[in-house]
Amino acid sequence: MSRLPEGFLWGGATADFQYEGGFNEGGRGLLSHDYETDGSVENPRHHTMKMNDGSIIRPKSSFFRADNVPEEAEPVFLEDEYYPSHRAVDFYHHYKEDIELMAGMGFNVFRFSICWSRIYPTGDEEFPNEEGLKFYDDVIDELEKYGMQPLITICHDELPMALALKYNGWASRHVIDCYVKYCKTLFERYGDRCKYWLTFNEINAVRGFGPCGTRESDGYTRYLGAHNMFVASAKAVKMGHEMMKGSMFGAMYAMSELYPATCKPEDMFHHMQERRENWYFIDTMARGYYHPYVKEIWNHHHVGTLDISEEDKKILFAGQLDFVSFSYYRSNTTKAGDPWFNVGGSSNPYLENTPWGWPIDALGLRYCMNEIYDRIQKPIFIVENGLGAIDEADEHGYVEDDYRIDYLQKHLSAMADAINIDGVDCIGYTMWAPIDLVSLSTGEMKKRYGFIYVDMDDKGHGTLKRTKKKSYNWMKHIIETNGEALDE
Repeated sequence: MSRLPEGFLWGGATADFQYEGGFNEGGRGLLSHDYETDGSVENPRHHTMKMNDGSIIRPKSSFFRADNVPEEAEPVFLEDEYYPSHRAVDFYHHYKEDIELMAGMGFNVFRFSICWSRIYPTGDEEFPNEEGLKFYDDVIDELEKYGMQPLITICHDELPMALALKYNGWASRHVIDCYVKYCKTLFERYGDRCKYWLTFNEINAVRGFGPCGTRESDGYTRYLGAHNMFVASAKAVKMGHEMMKGSMFGAMYAMSELYPATCKPEDMFHHMQERRENWYFIDTMARGYYHPYVKEIWNHHHVGTLDISEEDKKILFAGQLDFVSFSYYRSNTTKAGDPWFNVGGSSNPYLENTPWGWPIDALGLRYCMNEIYDRIQKPIFIVENGLGAIDEADEHGYVEDDYRIDYLQKHLSAMADAINIDGVDCIGYTMWAPIDLVSLSTGEMKKRYGFIYVDMDDKGHGTLKRTKKKSYNWMKHIIETNGEALDE
């Protein structure tokens, strides 16, 4: 029952600021993430920067947002801080080796993000940076060499730092124009070699902490930024369909499954309200219009009323997504009285947790796949799923990660059941992340996800040597049999 349909896409997923490195090479400009320090659960990562007057700014969230950062600031880096995005695990210089390793597992797709500031260093340039374009030409050439399709994330939780500072990020409609110009450049350059595109990564994260790049963190600014991102995505989809016949567009959503803590009516109703926080983003982008329940969400977050023009409504409808892609790592529970968008959720006594407190719930993936497909009736694509764990490598860099194999065996089996038993139309699966990289949530290297171990510690020390873990050959066998080996 676990063999998947012919043409199913198997691969891995990465993000440029966690993986790529080379931040001061090839004409790359500064990203909003470049000021983000390393961290841990005990000492969360944050933005740290020095301003023109010598003052030190530590914005309140893990993304660029601080009320006390002036518009014309020219922040610099602090010598006593470690900024992981500058080096990451150096895909910039290791892309040939990494792609060969991924191809060795049988991948037929690789999801990666293009660094916006590598193409337009400030976002405002009239012409793109040719060196940056050439780097991704080389990456795609290498993928083609091994028969792997690119799945390109256009914007992965980031924007050029200059757009955040000068225009207040996605609160400005000018950034829509910058994004559309950036997309047009990518479509012209890579459109004949890339079928699948994601306009934004985990765009629903803007409701709580996400990549708006604004100085303010109030509800109105966050939901205005989200609207401008909706419009930018829709314009890109419409343009992409016109420029690249047969292209397919999605956007990526963080879709932890959410259960009511009990069957108490108040808990059930609160669950519905909180789940709509995710549907807000998926419904608007995949259906092409705002659902009436948005007014309740705006009221709850003190947004008031967004001034949405008739022209914007037409754009949203014309630029509907072709498929819904999402990340799935865990499930949460919620009950009456919990805050909306309660990331940690209430505890679930029926599940085990990872060392970072994330409940492990394979059946929740099947539940989530059905939930999305039942609602939207468009193909889905699982573009992130995996287990972050503390891997203990031997003197050769080898890791006996049976716990990861167990996690993936259960989750992939649940995925196969959703496809083969429930009839969910699923395009593919790209595991986060095929090669160890820097954790987004904590900025650590010790929180490892990959099939391939990278010799680097939390402060960037190490040889960067790549070594296959035990799970590498296990996953290779799953892909060779197109999932059938899950039944062994």
